[in-house]
Amino acid sequence: MITPSHRHRRAVITALAASLPFAFLTPAGASTAAPAAPDQQNAAPSSAHLDLGAQDLPETRNVTTLAPGLTRTTITRGAPTQDFFWTAEVAVPSTSPDPDAPASALSTQAKAQMVADKLTATGLTARVEHVQSPRLADAGGDLGYRVRVGQFGSKADGSATIDQIKAAGYKASMIYTGWDGDAGTSEDDRGPWNLQVLTIDPKEFDGDLTSSFGPTLEDRETTSQLSAASGALAAVNGGFFTMDPAAGAPGDPAGAAVHDGKVLSEPVGDRPSLVLDKNGTSIQRLHWHGTVSAPGAGELPLDGIDRVPGLIRNCGGTDDTPTNLPLHDFTCTDADEIVAFTPEYGHTTPSGPGLEVVLDAQGTVTAVNHTRGTAVPAGRRTLQAIGSDVDKLAALAVPGKKLVVDTDLLTESGKTLKTSATTDVVNGGPTLVRNGQLDVTAKRDGMVRTNDSNSFFYGWVHKRNPRTFAGVDAQGRTLLVTADGRQTTSLGLSLNEEAHVARSLGMVNAMNLDGGGSTTMVQGGQVMNSPSDATGERPVGDALLLLPGAKN
Repeated sequence: MITPSHRHRRAVITALAASLPFAFLTPAGASTAAPAAPDQQNAAPSSAHLDLGAQDLPETRNVTTLAPGLTRTTITRGAPTQDFFWTAEVAVPSTSPDPDAPASALSTQAKAQMVADKLTATGLTARVEHVQSPRLADAGGDLGYRVRVGQFGSKADGSATIDQIKAAGYKASMIYTGWDGDAGTSEDDRGPWNLQVLTIDPKEFDGDLTSSFGPTLEDRETTSQLSAASGALAAVNGGFFTMDPAAGAPGDPAGAAVHDGKVLSEPVGDRPSLVLDKNGTSIQRLHWHGTVSAPGAGELPLDGIDRVPGLIRNCGGTDDTPTNLPLHDFTCTDADEIVAFTPEYGHTTPSGPGLEVVLDAQGTVTAVNHTRGTAVPAGRRTLQAIGSDVDKLAALAVPGKKLVVDTDLLTESGKTLKTSATTDVVNGGPTLVRNGQLDVTAKRDGMVRTNDSNSFFYGWVHKRNPRTFAGVDAQGRTLLVTADGRQTTSLGLSLNEEAHVARSLGMVNAMNLDGGGSTTMVQGGQVMNSPSDATGERPVGDALLLLPGAKN
């Protein structure tokens, strides 16, 4: 949250790896490559154009200077083509209220052929297609088989076919084939693609790269609203967040979050996070260590912070059902939890059965409530317990006595992440590029499911979608990128393509942020890209902001 006391800091952005070849945009929009040092010969050089689609595609780059050291580059690559068409894809739609949740479209060859035969018997022209995905660091390959029907010039042209498929007892949706990310075909695609790139040069920019979630964590605002409220020069949407009230509080970060140095959400396993502080921008795999203790009386594990107890969006916690591993766009449960709350959460904490302990600014227990739900005054916090942890916390929380609450984010080396008033952390995943090399960790970060016939991977990882991603280049600059998608005029990116684009932009370390309908780029309060939701710009959980400095 941006407050009047939030200090502007010089955006000192440092790379995590030794210098690698890079490309930078000149004011005229041209790309110039730096010469490689002798120890850089094995590193993949960045490209004068995006590593996306066929090599001979036309590409234009237009650069707008927003402030010294801060530019926005619009990149258009490729052009509309007749190679793509609309088709009906037979599927079992997801029941999730999240509009980004993919349909279950894949099956075995035998099952796909059986469905195709039944549809063909009704007079439809059905076909079975083998889906193979590019290999990533820990996933990809043979995904299964899909059933598609017909070829249409527009989405509306296929409506009668959709009705016929429904009459045959199946569900289907209209798909534009340009959104496929199939191995062996995307390398020859003609586009088009539309991207926006914010580039922050620490040598020149004296403003502040920070994040904001608005007035409270449990509410959602659009990126343009968050940008306008803070007077930002530019902004992009941030990390993953809860959308469905059944999965927790809408707007709550679904992963690590730190704002103005204060930890407000625990990580999902050790998923990557974008860390912004006075020492620079970095991508770190953080994990959680939370405890509640009473000196001389014992210690209890703290399961999380500022979220509805018992609901863990994207999983990755402790003693969760069905897994302690990250599981994207899935809500794990835990009947026995202790969760801490800060005033930033909202006007009141989640209500319901259980226990809520109120602490003053010094950690002294001022009240023990036997139901949950209360306001948290500024500078204070509460602790909620459910299930078997109610009695455990009650035994520890003695009115008038102090409790020590630790909410630590640990680095990969096991050390506590040092934060200050200028530290912000935004969640995301998976990684895209690490130390100059492609490193798409889809399985490690929970984008692979073993019980849904690869359908989630197919829709979320394999297919082209709108994407937002961030990284650091070899020159020490931070890049924030949006790629439009789910439109015939802008195809979107698969995760594999996103990683290649990040590296061709010169990023030596990069990670994926929230995408889909959340993907938004704002300049001066105005949306610069084309969000994919039919309702327009989507309210999000948080945003990355570029605040003006003294010279702006």
